[in-house]
Amino acid sequence: MFDHLGIGVSDIAVSKRFFLQALEPLGVSLAMEGPGSLGLGRDGKPSLWISESIDKPARLHIAISAPTRAQVDAFYAAAMAAGGRDNGAPGLRPHYHPHYYAAFVLDPDGNNIEAVCHQPAP
Repeated sequence: MFDHLGIGVSDIAVSKRFFLQALEPLGVSLAMEGPGSLGLGRDGKPSLWISESIDKPARLHIAISAPTRAQVDAFYAAAMAAGGRDNGAPGLRPHYHPHYYAAFVLDPDGNNIEAVCHQPAP
């Protein structure tokens, strides 16, 4: 449904370091960068735009797909190492569906960043 999503952050440099490190295990990298903003995505297409905002940004929940459960685990480890705060360790969330495997981390602005795999265990 969405082509891309944009969020405001309080410190673009801090958020850039966090998101690049946290999302690298999911195949997400820097696709574009401009003054006060950057676009992250896969294969050079920006899907997540991050822009510095003087307004206090509203907190969001962003879920990023992961093809494997191992990538969810790697996302969580990378996000925590990048300064994220735990909001739900990797594991099954069967109340969504039997194979919903996800991890949740709060970014520097308190946004809930999720990596989710919908595949059954190998």
